[in-house]
Amino acid sequence: MELKLRKEKVATIFIYVFYVVGICGFLLPEFITYFKQLIPLALIVSFILLVVFQPREAINRSFILVFTGIYFSGLFIEMIGVNTGVVFGEYSYGSNLGFKLLNTPIIIGLNWLILVYTSSALFEKLRIHNLYKIVMATICMLGYDIVLEKIAPETGMWSWSGMEVPLKNYVAWFIISFIFQAVIKVNGIKTENAVAKDLFISQFIFFMILSIFLQ
Repeated sequence: MELKLRKEKVATIFIYVFYVVGICGFLLPEFITYFKQLIPLALIVSFILLVVFQPREAINRSFILVFTGIYFSGLFIEMIGVNTGVVFGEYSYGSNLGFKLLNTPIIIGLNWLILVYTSSALFEKLRIHNLYKIVMATICMLGYDIVLEKIAPETGMWSWSGMEVPLKNYVAWFIISFIFQAVIKVNGIKTENAVAKDLFISQFIFFMILSIFLQ
């Protein structure tokens, strides 16, 4: 148990140091170009940490099917969105998210998976009705997106055809996030993970600080 707690503390420290370094890299003009290209790496590192600290007893057929479904559903929705403008509005992805399929970075599905899982984990241990957990996690995802949209063009992740982010983007984010969160609860998936909360918080702070200083 002591070794487990020690590993969790080391991982937590690593997460915050990792994103502090990221903040410094984005705020220093001589490094920002390189750090923009490291965004996919940050998502992969976050995913690996979630996998490493995922309780093995919680991994079952439903767990694998649900989160595989979230990955591919998120990717498919983004493909429809970026190619039609119907879901979120008119936008396009930059080159900093890596390999694209149908104008959509394949890693964006991983972003959905990580965000859905970590936001759910924020409220997992609360003794409240699952509906409240779903709504609260959904609101957190929406708040995350509101902050992220302010800085996405500056990081080269994606940009909108107009000057403002369309309202339909936030409506779609809320609906999709709600559905994903509901699927987790309906299937009895437990999102208890030692680093999930810190990943969500550190990423939110990361984008919040960038949105202040890179505008």
